[in-house]
Amino acid sequence: MAHNTVITWEKPVPHLALSDWNARVNQLRNVADARRGDAFDIRQCSRNLRNETRIEADWINYETNEALAERIAELARWRETVARTLDRIVKEVKMLEEEKASTERELEAMQTPISVVGECLTMRDCRLGSELTYDDADTEIKNELAVIENNQRLLADQCQKAWEKLNRLEEVKFKLGLEVENKAEAEVVDVAQLDLNKFAANITYKPDPLRNPKNCSTYQGWLEHTKNIKQLAENELADTYAIRETLFVCREKARNMLLSQQDRAEHAIRKRIFETQRARNELEWQQMKMKEEMEKTVCEIKTLEQALRDKADALKLAETRLENRAQRSGMELCLDEAHDQLCLEVQKLRDIRRRLMDRIDETKANYNLLEEHAQKIDVDLENKQHSLMTDIRALDLRQRLKGGEFSQKQQSPSAQTDRNIVLTKMEKEIPKN
Repeated sequence: MAHNTVITWEKPVPHLALSDWNARVNQLRNVADARRGDAFDIRQCSRNLRNETRIEADWINYETNEALAERIAELARWRETVARTLDRIVKEVKMLEEEKASTERELEAMQTPISVVGECLTMRDCRLGSELTYDDADTEIKNELAVIENNQRLLADQCQKAWEKLNRLEEVKFKLGLEVENKAEAEVVDVAQLDLNKFAANITYKPDPLRNPKNCSTYQGWLEHTKNIKQLAENELADTYAIRETLFVCREKARNMLLSQQDRAEHAIRKRIFETQRARNELEWQQMKMKEEMEKTVCEIKTLEQALRDKADALKLAETRLENRAQRSGMELCLDEAHDQLCLEVQKLRDIRRRLMDRIDETKANYNLLEEHAQKIDVDLENKQHSLMTDIRALDLRQRLKGGEFSQKQQSPSAQTDRNIVLTKMEKEIPKN
């Protein structure tokens, strides 16, 4: 009998065994259980995370607000401190400018004394001859000029120091003003940030909020900078009072030194006027005595010349006798006692004439010396009179230093004459009416 068969075709892929199939089912069940357990854990962790992050966000926001509030208070304290320092700087600048202006006015006032001293020196330099001396008045006036120049240098140096100090104070003032403005602006910015919250309408995501701003500094750097600015202002204020005090002291010292030297110079000029007047009086007396002596000398010269003429006739007589006796003849022409006596007489007369001529020459030389010295006395008297008037005019010129320039013009001529008489000590020499 015939047998029928079924042809079967299997997929050409590997087939699993039953044990592998059971293992795969178990694996899928186990993985499903694990995934469900992980999902449960994730839900629990998410709940905890939401609670924790909400609490952390609230606390960090609170701490940030507290930090902003403290920063605003700190900015306010420093701004008020810097503002008070700025006010002190402004007051010191104003007072220092006033002291500097006073010193500059004092320096400008030195032009009048220096011009008066220059005119005095020029006027006294017009003295003539031997009166052009380095006397005490000249020395004191030059000392006054040196005092004025020293005062000018001293006041100019102090003005320069005050100007430099003012520049530094202005620089510090600008820095303090900028610091106050910056702190006020920062305070406004921080107050605005403190007023913001998560419900505000103008909050957005930013591209890179965690970046460090350009030209930013650390808090320690900011604090150190603020303290340095404050300390810089304190350092500049420390010696400002001393500079103002120095300006005042220098002005008073310069004024007192100048007044003292002016008194010494005027005293020296008055003393020189008195000495010149005394020397002039002495020379006038000497001139009178010289003229008397010259008159006596002229008389003596005439007497000597008359005696010389008298001796000439006697000499002619003796020489004529000798010549006539030489005409004797023979042995009578002898050198007798008469001849010897005549020769002695001629020698005596010649010696007398020689001595008389020497005495006449000596007397004439003495007269020439007297006349020459008298001319010198005349010239010296003129120089002393000119010097006396020069010193008086110099003393009058110095009245400008005491504000008497205009009052001097208002004086009457008689009052001016009386003043000059008192200055030249001539009260006893002028006869009274």
